[in-house]
This record gives sequence, structure tokens and C-alpha cells, in this order.
Amino acid sequence: MSSTNGKLGKRAEEEEKVTGLVTEFLQNHNPKEMDNIAFRGARYDAGLAWVHFPEGQGGLGLRPNLQRIIERRMREAGALPTDPTTFFMSLAGPTISTHGSEEQKKRFLKPMFTGEERWCQLFSEPGAGSDFAGLACKAEKDGDEWIVSGQKVWNTLAHLGDWGMLVTRSNPELPKHKGMTYFALDMNADGVEVRPLRQITGEAEFNEVYVTEVRIPDNNRIGDIGEGWRVALTTLMNERTAIGGGGGSISKPGMGPIGDAVELWKALNPEMQNKATLDRLMSLWTKAETLRLTNQRASSAAKAGNPGPEGSIGKLASAELNKAIYELCLDLMGPEGQIDYDYTFRRPELLSTDGSIHGPRYAFLRVRANSIEGGTSEIMRNILGEQVLGLPGEPRVDKEVPWIEVPRS
Repeated sequence: MSSTNGKLGKRAEEEEKVTGLVTEFLQNHNPKEMDNIAFRGARYDAGLAWVHFPEGQGGLGLRPNLQRIIERRMREAGALPTDPTTFFMSLAGPTISTHGSEEQKKRFLKPMFTGEERWCQLFSEPGAGSDFAGLACKAEKDGDEWIVSGQKVWNTLAHLGDWGMLVTRSNPELPKHKGMTYFALDMNADGVEVRPLRQITGEAEFNEVYVTEVRIPDNNRIGDIGEGWRVALTTLMNERTAIGGGGGSISKPGMGPIGDAVELWKALNPEMQNKATLDRLMSLWTKAETLRLTNQRASSAAKAGNPGPEGSIGKLASAELNKAIYELCLDLMGPEGQIDYDYTFRRPELLSTDGSIHGPRYAFLRVRANSIEGGTSEIMRNILGEQVLGLPGEPRVDKEVPWIEVPRS
């Protein structure tokens, strides 16, 4: 009992500390009167950017769920919401904080948080999607630089990126998980080409990126040579948590995609509000609420650091739930759900993984990608089975074979 009281007391002290720091900060920094970049820069300097990061890196070294207090107070004071195009800072930030050099932390973290520099992710390849460790993008050491060539695909918002999280094959003689190296790639460097991939929404939110004999300074290498798989796991775990809502970002019942379904139900003519459809709606509402509470519980229990494989729970559940919710939305709209959608080709400036900000017609199409992006639902089930439930892993005959000897189609 005394141990439990001690933990509760510490949590209360940490919450009081954060509340006091935010109050003091807002007394000296008015978001309505300051430039947004300058305001976010001051937040970073005060340790109120990522509360779970170490001091000096935009954080206070406290548990992650305290971040919600900071964000709520900032919004109440009139601060602008985080720019959706900086989504990948929630992946690149923890990766650099965990594996980057002190120089890299000083160079990248602050402009990443302020939005002055936007990031994208360069992981998947045409022949290395679910089997990410099979990637072939080649990196060869040349003095203090690396010469990199290869092709990446499904790169979200890469057309807006200033920097890319790039994983390469630096030693083809080693097994596939051991011969990888991770870099920060300047997306404006000579030899980097970004091409659009048009989706069923009409947008080219995704891209393919060609890297042709691009020279990357060794001081842009994140982590040790050959440790790219370990570094990439940090990125991937944070990606799954971000996509799955593991941060507890939906703070109230009935928000997000399920809110769209509820509003459409309310708008129906009374004769259309039959019990069968209501039962379907309430079943999905219950699942959405269960997911929200599960994510909040995971956030409350989390300590400072990177998420574990449990983040795959939220990723898997939200992917399947979002598809079911927007299928219901289109059914509720009837024939109206099939018209008045603009399929014109466009390069988006925003990112919404569940599509809810653009309405049900768009979202119905966009959430098809939820079960693929950030790791397919099949891969999430494998991770949960092996790393959470402790079930035997699938046979992997190429795990210890040098990458160069693994047969490829």
C-alpha cells in the first residue's frame, strides 16, 4: 500500500510541476501576440515540447501522458494547433532523441518542433514492404560521406519534406537485419527526385522517391553503422502508436470517425432510424469507446521512453474500426454518398490518417489505407502474437542468410 501511495504522490507532484510551468510560461508568452514559430521555439526551450524527452531536448524527462495537460492549456490560451504536415516529427523526434548524436539533437529537434523543417519517412521499397528488412537501397562509404542509390515508395507527404528518415543497405554480406544503416536525408540534395502516386481519393498524398548517387555526410548517420534495423524499430513503434491513437489524442467519447456516424444517424428521417441500423451504430460506438479508453490507459501507464509492441494493438484496432465506421456512414447516406466527390488530381498540404477532417465520402476511401500504412494488419497480428502473447514465431528461413544470397523475384 505504501508503494502505491508513493507512486500516486509522485504522479501528483509531476502533474503539479507541469501545471505550474505551463502557467508561468503562458504569463510570459502570449500565443495571440507572438509569431507561431517563435512561440513554439520558446515552448521547446522551456521543456514543454515533448514532456517525456530529456531536459535540453524540448522535454522534462517526465511520463508522456502529461503532454495532454500542456496541449490543453496551450489551446485554451489561443495557441495554434500543431501543423498536420509536421506529423512525422512524432516519429523522427523520438528516433533522434534516442539514437542521435548530441550534435544531431541540437541541429534537428528544435526546428522540427517549430515546423521550420518538415520530415518524411523513406522506408518501404517496391520489393520491401511488409518485409522491411529486405530493403535494397544501397549505401557505400566514401571517406566522410556515403553514396546512396535506390528507390523508396509510399512516402507520405515527401513532396513537402525538408528531411527524410532514410534506411539503407550498407553491407549486403550480412544477414538482412544486420546490414542496414539509418540516415537523415536532405530532400533538396542533388539526386533526390520525388514523384507523385495518385490514390483513389484523387490525391497524391503518397509519393515514390528516387535517390541516385546522393552524397550524405557521415554526420547525418543516425545510430551506428549496421544498426539501422534497431534505429528503425524506434521509428516504427512510434508510427504505430501515432496512427493508432495510442497517445490518447481523442479525449472525449464520440469524437473522431464515430462522431461522423452519429451525426449522420441524427440527420436521418425518423422512418429511416430502424433498430437494426441503430444496433450497428451502437456496436461501433462501443468499440470506439473501448479503443479510446484502452489508449488512454496505455498512455497513463507509460513511462518516459519509446512505446513497446503494445502500440500495435491500437494500430490494428483503429485500422479495422475506421473501415467499418465509414462503411456505415456511406450506408446511412444512401445514394447521396456516391455523388458530389471531387476526384481531381491534387497534391495535398494536410495529413489526416482517418480522413475525418474531409468528410465521410473522402474518409471512406482514405481509410482503406489504414490497414496497410505503418505496417499491415497481418504484420500487427504477428507482432502481437509473438512479442505480446509469446506465441511461436513464423518460420524465417532467410533470417541468418547473408542478404546478397537471399532469392528475390
